[in-house]
Amino acid sequence: MAFSIPPFLQFMFRRVLQIIPVVIAIAALNFLLLSLAPGDAADVISANNGGASAEEVQALRESLGLDRPMIVQFFSYMGGVLTLDLGQSYVRGMPVLDLVMSRVPATLLLMVTSLALAVLAGILLGILSSTRYGSLLDRVMSIISLLLYSTPHFWLALMMIVFFSVHLGLLPSGNIATIGGDFSFLGRVWDVFVHLILPAVTMAMFYIAVYMRLMRSSMLEVLDLDYITAARARGASEKKIAYSHAARNALLPVVTLAGVQIGHALGGSVLIETVFGWPGLGRLVYESLLERDTNTLMGILVVSSVLVIVVSLCIDLVCGLLDPRIVHK
Repeated sequence: MAFSIPPFLQFMFRRVLQIIPVVIAIAALNFLLLSLAPGDAADVISANNGGASAEEVQALRESLGLDRPMIVQFFSYMGGVLTLDLGQSYVRGMPVLDLVMSRVPATLLLMVTSLALAVLAGILLGILSSTRYGSLLDRVMSIISLLLYSTPHFWLALMMIVFFSVHLGLLPSGNIATIGGDFSFLGRVWDVFVHLILPAVTMAMFYIAVYMRLMRSSMLEVLDLDYITAARARGASEKKIAYSHAARNALLPVVTLAGVQIGHALGGSVLIETVFGWPGLGRLVYESLLERDTNTLMGILVVSSVLVIVVSLCIDLVCGLLDPRIVHK
């Protein structure tokens, strides 16, 4: 009897194989785009040190390897990417991979918390809105979602700080933990949680509006299908129809969009982390841009790309479980 690989494992294997060329292509594109930007780290370092002569700047550029031909720098960098060597930070003087990985946990904590909150709230509010279609509640929720979708992140973040931190004094305005705080393990966890509330909720508000509108539209489409009509004819309650019959089929577009927006969330974290002083990848991007630390920037982009691709792979697998037809395509 011939051994056959289950379709789901074949689907997963195909998706994993697609990761390698995509990461290589992204790394190459990142290098080429950042190389086109004017100036380099030698200019910034010399300016931060109070200025330097042209000879001193050139000597610094040679010590950093920035005087080599672009094609040599490109192949040197790509070789490093393939061996997980992302080089040294020009400004901080430490391995880029170590620097980036030290910031990943904070960004993952913020991103996962905000997206999980947004998906959960968006799904529940979308179901509620679709089951009250045309009512006053549906109209009010639609207006609120439109306001959340159109409000700029930076303005919302500043207003959250002004209201909850300055006026009410309920929540800290920034950082990931209390500086100099001496806590037990549970006390430290609670301290991080309290600091997480404002940035996570601020970041989630935009996505709540997106997922609520999408879930509402998807639910309205599913509720008009024949099998829903048959369930009503059998006497099933509207609550059971909405949550047991319609919700699972309506979830697929929401789950798919959540995977696509992982990259968008990483990009949005630059603004949120900067406003709230959250020590993650987004803030490191901002600092590295000001310092023209291209090695660190390229390292962040590579690691971020890998994170987005891995999460997208997980979303593909979840979609394959929700709808087995995807596995056979």
